[in-house]
Amino acid sequence: MSKLEHIQQYDVVVIGAGAAGMMCASVAGQRGKRVLMIDHASKLAEKIRISGGGRCNFTNINAGPGNFLSENPHFCKSALSRYTPQDFLSLVKRHKIAFHEKHKGQLFCDESAEDIIGMLKAECDAGKVEWRMPCKVLRVLGDEAGYLIETEQGDVHAASVVIATGGLSIPKIGATDFSYKVAQQFNLKVIEPRPALVPLTFDPVSWEAFVPLSGISLEVDIETGAKKNKAVFREDLLFTHRGLSGPGVLQISSFWQPGQTIRVNLLPDIDVAQELIEAKTTSKKNLANYLSAFLPARLVDGLLIAHGFAGDVRIADMQDKRLLALGDKLNRWELLPNGSEGYRKAEVTRGGVDTKELSQQSMMVTRHPGLYFIGESVDVTGWLGGYNFQWAWASGFVAGQSV
Repeated sequence: MSKLEHIQQYDVVVIGAGAAGMMCASVAGQRGKRVLMIDHASKLAEKIRISGGGRCNFTNINAGPGNFLSENPHFCKSALSRYTPQDFLSLVKRHKIAFHEKHKGQLFCDESAEDIIGMLKAECDAGKVEWRMPCKVLRVLGDEAGYLIETEQGDVHAASVVIATGGLSIPKIGATDFSYKVAQQFNLKVIEPRPALVPLTFDPVSWEAFVPLSGISLEVDIETGAKKNKAVFREDLLFTHRGLSGPGVLQISSFWQPGQTIRVNLLPDIDVAQELIEAKTTSKKNLANYLSAFLPARLVDGLLIAHGFAGDVRIADMQDKRLLALGDKLNRWELLPNGSEGYRKAEVTRGGVDTKELSQQSMMVTRHPGLYFIGESVDVTGWLGGYNFQWAWASGFVAGQSV
């Protein structure tokens, strides 16, 4: 008698009950597969629960391959084309969840992120998905018949196992390196993980002059890199005690490399130098008063002091070269971050299992049939604004269709 006969058998075991994992489990279950979902947490889908200020920015109607970063930017095309934002929206509407669109195609629940969690749980229930929560997975072992999953509640066996345990972001809600350990065990290449969609920090001594600006927010153009690696976003910027945050910085942080500068245009629609030089002949105002028509007064005062300009000097009395220098500081302010706030504050993890190891049609590891990686565990990272959830839904869907 085979020792497997004493062990519970499943068609599919999904490890990680987050966005991608529940989508995969529900799709597979509704195809008639016997599915077991395992998660080490006691609360379901905590990352969905806290997302979007508790209202879950569950997708972006504009999501496409161009909104994602990866060593292989073409990899995400197949999944994203097979499960679109409209497909997820149809599911949301079927469950009668009220939602609204914020700027740039971001869709949020009217009420609570709990609505999305409840919807996914209901979809899993419709597929008769079984659960083990909280339950820690100790090891995943491959054999000739599939995979043996050793857990603290006993062993199970499945033809397919799906790793949906995400990345390293926000450890306080249970993030672990489980997916990378499994990848390593099966000799899969992992693109080095690092925090993404994360506030950037600066040397405390050099930032000291800007600490008084903490709490100020405004829309800017922010960029980093050069030529084909250049990224530019127009988003809100937030000054903090330690550095810069807000949507603009979170976006650019995914593209920023240590040692690189970032460039901020505080007045993207105005050529500040030209504006000031023309004002010399028409305005009797001093520099601070004049600029306060375009920027918050506290920001103007702080920036002028930090950059060595006297705010009480009349524009008419200033040399053109000084006005050109000030214009450059406001339109092309160059800063060198010394790091980021790390996984503690990062919304997602960039990097992960190398997409070259996976089938883009199914998310299965090509060298290990029946082993799948989906969602944030894979080297596909979306922009801020609902894109990472769309990748979770799409990658989970195609894996659920394949297992």
